[in-house]
Parts: sequence; structure tokens; C-alpha cells
Amino acid sequence: METGFMIIAEFKGCVPEKIKKVRDVRPLLEKAVKESGLKKLCSKYHQFKPFGVTGFILLAESHLSVHTWPEKGTVAVDIFTCNSRKKAEKAFEMLIKGFKPKEIDRKEFMA
Repeated sequence: METGFMIIAEFKGCVPEKIKKVRDVRPLLEKAVKESGLKKLCSKYHQFKPFGVTGFILLAESHLSVHTWPEKGTVAVDIFTCNSRKKAEKAFEMLIKGFKPKEIDRKEFMA
């Protein structure tokens, strides 16, 4: 019996201006969670100086997090859900649409 599904990915070639600030990253994460049907419990975002973001959303199903490196055009993505693979996949696709990476290095794990 599966107890969880995880997607870990690196988005490369993202537009640096879109991943520098919390004000730009937060709406993408919040929209991905809401529109995928995942249930948000709370969230926390941190703005690094001069730029870069860490964002974390605690889900009833587990979590979604991102870390950005604008100087490299890179976003690290981590989505873990308990028995919600379809919702995790939808959230992941929404993050792709939002961040628009040129290249994606993706790994999946079943627990």
C-alpha cells in the first residue's frame, strides 16, 4: 500500500526577474495549491537579500516547497502528498506554467 508520493525537481532557465522576490513567487505557489485541490494549512515565505526566495506550504496532505536562485535562473521544487498523486501532479504542472523553465530535471518517489 502506498502512503505517499514525492516529486523533487530542478527548474532551469527560469526568468530571474520572476524568481527574485516573494511577491512574485508566493502567488504561483498559492495558485498551484488551490487549483490542484490540495488543502493548505499554513504557509511561510522568506526573502533573501539581495534576492532569492524560500517558500513552504504545509498541506493537510503533507507539503510543497520551493527555493530560488535567480542568479542561476533555477528553482528547486519539492512536493510530497499522502495518497494524492493526481493533485501533486496537477500542482507540479501549474508550477511549470508559472515558472516557465526551459529545462526540468525531475525525480519521483513512492513511499
